[in-house]
Amino acid sequence: MTGTTAVRDDGALPARAREELWQAVCDRDEYAADRSVFTALDDGASAEDVLLDVIAAVQHQVGLEWAANRFTVAQEHAATAIHDRIIAAVAHRAPATSPPPGTAATVVVACVDGEWHALPARLLAEVLRHRGYRVDFLGAQVPTPHLIAHLHQTAPTAVALSSSIPARLPVAHTAITAAQAIGVPVLAGGAAFGTDGQCARLLRADAWAPDARAAADLLAHGLPRPSPGMIRQTVEDLQHLTDQEYTLVTRGKRQLVKNTLAGLDERLPAMLTYTDAQREHTAEDVAHIVDFLTCALCTDDSRLLTGFLNWTGDVLEARRVPARVLDPALALLQEQLKDFPRALDILAQGRAALERRDARPSAPGLGHDA
Repeated sequence: MTGTTAVRDDGALPARAREELWQAVCDRDEYAADRSVFTALDDGASAEDVLLDVIAAVQHQVGLEWAANRFTVAQEHAATAIHDRIIAAVAHRAPATSPPPGTAATVVVACVDGEWHALPARLLAEVLRHRGYRVDFLGAQVPTPHLIAHLHQTAPTAVALSSSIPARLPVAHTAITAAQAIGVPVLAGGAAFGTDGQCARLLRADAWAPDARAAADLLAHGLPRPSPGMIRQTVEDLQHLTDQEYTLVTRGKRQLVKNTLAGLDERLPAMLTYTDAQREHTAEDVAHIVDFLTCALCTDDSRLLTGFLNWTGDVLEARRVPARVLDPALALLQEQLKDFPRALDILAQGRAALERRDARPSAPGLGHDA
């Protein structure tokens, strides 16, 4: 940092920088975005405050704007790219103080397989670097075998696993168990693990943090290393899996999606008039519903499906498509899974969640604007 002005206790510096960065992102002006962040650093804001109270906060707002249909997908991607480049620039502009060789703990930061939203993990990696850790940031969508191979080779102090999509929890479970089996403790973070960390605890992660600051604080206190080869998860911990519903539904996903789409074609004549783009969106919606159903079966938590349906409903309604258009797909899945009591109950709760939403005239099917 080049400035000498102390950061005021009222948070005026981060607030001003947030406003300036937000305007720059809306204008797609990377140079103005740079200035907003570097001015805050020059005026005395810490790199950690800029990363979390400015960049992360604006990125969160970008996501809300996309969900509300005020940002396009392209605008959201452009904003994320700007933020990614600024984070790299901050790392060079305000470098962390390097600890003496051999004294820094090593932390691996990675997104679980199938998780493409890497910015939260990137922010954590930079916060840890500024706190003096040696960090191996592996980025988005790290296949579990490659992650475990890296842990074998580097023997880090801990691995921080990030996931924002609850549908990736079964994959996260595999990664957590595999890392612990070789003696590496796991810190879980991201929206997928719940606002209270319930899913992280269910999957027996060694720790959970709601944000990057909390994660760094937990790592500073140290995580106990599991004994190599130790099996942390037992059948008794996840007794609901003994009914094999999760396994069978997961294996049958492709056929479930295919049958559901065929059923929609038969029952909803409007589907026959859909454009290719509308049919593609419909197929994606059905596949996502099955993904979240399997995730709810894996964790025995119906809120994962109902939460997804409510979020999708908000997104659809922002695009003038009523949330109730999701219901026919749930009904068709119930018919196909009539011999799966847990799945039926979860789907019933999903349909009830849709019924509780603001009632508006229903569209003829799972419709989307082209």
